Amino acid sequence: MRAVTVTEPGGPDVLAWAEVPDPVCGPDEVIVDVAATAVNRADLLQRQGFYPPPPGASDILGLECSGMISEVGEGVTGWSVGDEVCALLAGGGYAERVAVPAGQLLPRPSGVELATAAALPEVTCTVWSNVFLLAGLRRGENFLVHGGSSGIGTMAIQLAARAGARVFTTAGTAAKLAVCRELGADVAINYRDEDFVERVAEETGGAGVDVVLDNMGAKYLGRNVEALATGGRLVSIGMQGGTKGELDLGKLMRKRASVHATTLRSRPATGPGGKAEIVAVVRHDVWPDVERGAIRPIVDRRLPMARAAEAHAVVEASEHIGKVLLLSGD
Repeated sequence: MRAVTVTEPGGPDVLAWAEVPDPVCGPDEVIVDVAATAVNRADLLQRQGFYPPPPGASDILGLECSGMISEVGEGVTGWSVGDEVCALLAGGGYAERVAVPAGQLLPRPSGVELATAAALPEVTCTVWSNVFLLAGLRRGENFLVHGGSSGIGTMAIQLAARAGARVFTTAGTAAKLAVCRELGADVAINYRDEDFVERVAEETGGAGVDVVLDNMGAKYLGRNVEALATGGRLVSIGMQGGTKGELDLGKLMRKRASVHATTLRSRPATGPGGKAEIVAVVRHDVWPDVERGAIRPIVDRRLPMARAAEAHAVVEASEHIGKVLLLSGD
């Protein structure tokens, strides 16, 4: 089969569309013939040599995919050859075929075209596990997501608005802010022109936000804590702004607030807190709203996998809104 390989750590030009060995279907796994995958910032980090796959995972890029099951392994129940699915992966999505633990499969939602379904697994599982299962966002609370026009951001806005939260978000252009508002953001802040901490204070009468979903890491750590309400919860899921920051514990204590840092990729496939558990909750709690169109994947563009370098350049430059998909083939 063919897959996107990384010839050496570096820029987008190190990605090559090449022949690689076929995946082997192990017990409790299926083989999916990939229709599409999606580009995530983790893929960019792995390409640069900063984010190796967890032990035992494929070293091919790609943390999600959609496609059709072509082989079912020993012990798998509930899935059959020919089923159209999408899947959360630890790696391997940038390929014509991929082995997937059965617990990480989701059915293609009715009403969502098969390739488009590749835009769903990573964002729905990330947002639901962090914003709702971990941070416990509730109706009537204030929620802030940074990078509201990203894949994660566009999903977080929709899910938080659906849950009855007041949604704050940041983005860097008027066009991106407009999309955030269309998706349900109540307060859209241009981070190039405004200080989000000041705007949050102004909009909440100084109370702050109850939950922050942050992809910047160290760069925003202190300001995120400043923006938190009493009893607020900050969840950090990215390191675009660095890995080491200074935390004012006194301020955190006075607010009786908490800081969480999590990752989805390195979680075990099964067991408490594992990927299968998260996927099952997403299927139960999110999939019905996807199927009735209340929650929708936002896709910026679609490119063939052979043009993965172009897709990486687009995401690296933040030129996209929502997800960039890679379709299997040339």
